[in-house]
Amino acid sequence: MSGILAAGTHRCNNVSAAVSAAVDAGVKWIDTAPNYARGMAEAPLRAVLVRHPSVGVSTKVGFVPVADRRAAINARVLFGEQSRRGHCLSRQYIAWQVDLSHARLGRAPDLVFVHNPENGASTREEVLRALTSAFEEMETAANTGLIHGYGVATWTGLSSGMFTVSDLVSLAQRVGGWRHHFHAVQTPLSLVHLGLVAETLRGGGPLQQAREAGIRVFTSAPLCGGDLLGMMTPELVHFIDPSATPAQAALRVALSAPGVSRVLLSASTPAHWADAVGAAAREPLPLEHLRRIIDVLGT
Repeated sequence: MSGILAAGTHRCNNVSAAVSAAVDAGVKWIDTAPNYARGMAEAPLRAVLVRHPSVGVSTKVGFVPVADRRAAINARVLFGEQSRRGHCLSRQYIAWQVDLSHARLGRAPDLVFVHNPENGASTREEVLRALTSAFEEMETAANTGLIHGYGVATWTGLSSGMFTVSDLVSLAQRVGGWRHHFHAVQTPLSLVHLGLVAETLRGGGPLQQAREAGIRVFTSAPLCGGDLLGMMTPELVHFIDPSATPAQAALRVALSAPGVSRVLLSASTPAHWADAVGAAAREPLPLEHLRRIIDVLGT
């Protein structure tokens, strides 16, 4: 399979139970953020990571959890509009949040994603200025061992053209030199977000740029938070894979996208993870079949 399943925690009600089920099913990566699970997504992972030290973990900086807002203000790393907006990428806030995430996880995160840098930005120049400052702080954190690498997690930044993977790589090289620690991007990809796949099949786009630069691609929301399952008609499932369950059919498209490293899935039970692992165990869908799916569903 092109992509490899990873456990996302965005939609989890019980983070500890969900990621334990994922790891028991063989998943080797967990993705989280300080603002997930009402600000309680990181701390429950510590015990899981202690039991499974070989499991990778990524977290994020950017969105300010309501539970941490007063502490950040008191620490004088969060001010004014950034506090009201609940999103901050200043160097002092990033440094504070990285320290907090390190303590909550009990170890240095393998990756820290700059979370939705397009949030609140009105121009490409504005978001690239914010990313420059964020990358500078990330390089400092990596050079001191607080993190092992960093990336950018975006919902619309790549699809809107606000920035490209090539932009991000060039920026990392300017900030950190050729031995920079920028290693990954994260963006949605599903049956209702097929633009990335269509661009790749035409020989361009973010997935192709990432592959050429050696950047890992994490894709999110493969089931659109579960909403996609209601759209999986028997005819659509049969068209994608006659032998698959609805969840497997949807996941197989995301897992088969060329250039995808990990597909983040928020699933809560062993049964859900068994179903997902069954999809990941199959061979990727042929490229011609992916083209037919895009022709039918659009991007």
